[in-house]
This record gives sequence, C-alpha cells and structure tokens, in this order.
Amino acid sequence: MDQKPLYVDLDGTLIKSDLLHESLLGLMKRNPLALFLIPVWLWNGRAYMKRAIADRVTIDVASLPYSESFLAYLKQESAAGRKLVLATASDAKYAHQVADHLGIFHATLASDGEANLSGSRKAIAIQADANGRLFDYAGNSHKDVPIWDKADGAVLVNPHRGVERTLNGNTPVTARFADRKFRFTAYVAALRPHQWVKNALLLVPLLAAHRVSDPDALFRVLVGIIAFCLSASSVYVLNDLLDLGDDRRHPRKRKRPFAAGDLPVSHGLIALPILIAMGLGIAATLSTEFLGVLLAYLAMTLAYSFRLKHYVLIDAMVLAALFTTRVVAGGVAINAFPSFWLLAFCVFLFMSLALVKRCSELVTVGKQRAEAAFGRDYWVSDSMPLMAMGIVSGYLAVLVVALYINSDAVTALYSRPEALWFLCPVLLYWVSRLWLKTSRGEMHDDPFVFAVKDRASLYLGAACAVIVIIAA
Repeated sequence: MDQKPLYVDLDGTLIKSDLLHESLLGLMKRNPLALFLIPVWLWNGRAYMKRAIADRVTIDVASLPYSESFLAYLKQESAAGRKLVLATASDAKYAHQVADHLGIFHATLASDGEANLSGSRKAIAIQADANGRLFDYAGNSHKDVPIWDKADGAVLVNPHRGVERTLNGNTPVTARFADRKFRFTAYVAALRPHQWVKNALLLVPLLAAHRVSDPDALFRVLVGIIAFCLSASSVYVLNDLLDLGDDRRHPRKRKRPFAAGDLPVSHGLIALPILIAMGLGIAATLSTEFLGVLLAYLAMTLAYSFRLKHYVLIDAMVLAALFTTRVVAGGVAINAFPSFWLLAFCVFLFMSLALVKRCSELVTVGKQRAEAAFGRDYWVSDSMPLMAMGIVSGYLAVLVVALYINSDAVTALYSRPEALWFLCPVLLYWVSRLWLKTSRGEMHDDPFVFAVKDRASLYLGAACAVIVIIAA
C-alpha cells in the first residue's frame, strides 16, 4: 500500500458543494442586512471574511453532500494506515467540524482568518506539512494546479472541464472519481417545471368571464403565465438555496439538485437574477398594472422565504395569498378584476390546500419518528387541529359556491344556473377525498401536483367542466 500522505481538498472534492457559498446563503437567511458587511470584511482579506461569516453561521456538516465513492476510497486508505490531511481554503471552523465528523483525517490545514489557504498558499502549506516527503493531492479545480505541480500524484474528484489537460502529464493521475450529475435534467429539475401547473390559475378569470373565445384575452393570459412561470422558478431556486440544510434532512427534498450537490450553489445564484429579469420584462409588455401584481407576488415570496415560512399558520395564509394573487393577475391581464364570489372561493379553497401541504409534511415527519417539521414551526401533534382547520376551510369554499348559485350575479352569465348545484357534491367529494388521502400519508408534498397526477381528481375536474358548460 502506498504510504505517501494524501492531502484532500474539501469544497468540490470531498463535498459536492462550496462551504463559502453555503455559509453566505446561511448568513443571508439569518440576517439579510448582514450582507452589507461583506465588502467591509472583504477589505480585510478573504480569510477575514470567511472567519467573520463562520462566526455567525452554523452548518450541519453531517448532512453535507459528500462525494460518496471518493469518501469510501478515503476510508479504505485511512484503514490501511495512510496519513490523510484535509487541506482547504474554507475556514478552519468548518474544516475541523468536517474532520471530526468523518474521523479519518490525521490533520487539518485551513484558512485561519489571516491567511486564505488557496492555490499557491495551499501548496506552500502542504509542502511545509509534508516536510520534504512525496505526497499526493486530491482536488477538482484549476486553482489546485499549483499544488499538483508540487505533488507526486494527482487524485481527480469531479474535476472541472480542462483540469486534466492543464496537468500536461507533469503529475500522474493515480485515481479518478466522478459522481456528480452535471446533466441537463438537473437544471430543469431545479426550475421545477411541474410546479408551473399552478400558474394555470391565471386562466380562471378568463373562464369565469366566459371569454375563452377572445383570442386577444387568451394571448395576454398566456403571456402572463410565461412571466409567472419564470418568476416562480426564480422563487423555487431561492427557496432551495436558503433551505439547503433543512432539505438535506428531509427524506424526499434531500434529492433536490442543490441539496444533493448535483448542481453548484453558484449556478443557482447566477440563475436567480436572470429568471427574475426575464419574468419582469415579459410582464412589463402586458401592462404596468400586471407588472405591479407580479412585483407584489415576488415581494410576498421573498417575505415568505426569509421570514414568514417560519411562523405557524402565517405561512399557510401567505401560501393561500400567493395562489389567490395568481387569480388576480389573470384578471388584471384581461382587464376583468375577479368578482367578490371568485375571490372568496379562492381564499377558502387555497387555505385548505395550503394546510394540506403542511399536514402531508407532518405525516411524513411522523413516519421518521421526529417530533417537529424541518425548518418549520410545526409539531407532529399539530396535524389533528390543522386537519380540522383545513377541512372546514375547504367546506367553506363549497358554501361560497352554493351562495353564489343562489345570488343574482349568476343569472348574468348562466342560462340554466340550477345545473350549477351539481358542482357542490362534486367539490365536497373532492375536498373530502383530498383530506382522507392526507391523513393516510398518500398525499404529495404539493396538492396541486397531486391533483394533476391523480386520476380521480382529473375525472372530477372534467365533471365540473361539463356541469359549467351545461349551465351556460
């Protein structure tokens, strides 16, 4: 067995992420105003900035996305008696925590608040630690080339494009590891296109006003849907970046591209402003009013992402408001503001669906034998009262439909309004079935996604459409 010491990089090598980027996101989530201190800290050097952030942000090193095949190799080498040293530009606080968690490293070299251990500085530190002995180095980026120039062997782990060519054969490659999924599907998954179905809510005012045959109105709504899809994707990316730690402890969410390390956090930070700019630019082509609604939607989502989602019940009310905002946006797009009846129906129904989402998460958490939801102010014991609230809210939505059918407003749009009474049992059945599925743990994390994939929900939706057509 080769007993040359092996020096191991952390960011992008041992883990499929970057602790500087993750700690910056943790700082932004904890206190967004602290980001204005970054230039001040950076003025004193990158090492000082890293230490200042590390003093304020805690990272759960146990849930980090480790490069599993490479980690298995390191454990074998350590068991065989080889000296392993963790050498990283990350702050020493995080480096020691990772080393202590894994228990396979004999020493740690890291940035200490004064010296930023990267590139040539890392090479000098490694040479000093090796004390004239030959050594191997495991890394992944072009910044590691100065170290490989001094090393006797190179271990490549998820290397950046062109890294191996840069070595020019000067340092022999002793091992290669690649378990990062840089695939187009990972980028698509990060945008969550399956969630775009929610933006079909913009069509509701068009349908309610019986203007489906108006090509101009239909075109304007479709443009509005595109704007909301791009903006919503930016919100999903932001949520995934801010919830990395919580998602990694969740049985399903840990597979999301950023949480799993399949996509670099930096790519998400680049995509955010691009998606927002595209969404707002398209919205501006419709009208100033529509742009205002979209800006209000983004403001609410930002408030939700940074603060409101951590407050019990308030988070559900904000989710219901975000769904209702989509309906309002559809009305603004065609200059037909939703009626009182439509808005009342949406508020109660969407509150019920938001509580379905929370209850389904609590059922999942309960199966993991945990007491509280990850990153939420909910306990598993809250599921029963939340279900009661959600069922009542769903039934109130059906009551609004019944009252609307019996109002004078219905005669202006329907020649046979009595046929609309059949909507009530259909909606009652759907709401009741939704909550039964939730209590059994058969509900998707998102009830909208469930409704689109659930055959019974699709049949009930078609039945509602037939009833409305007959009534009209």
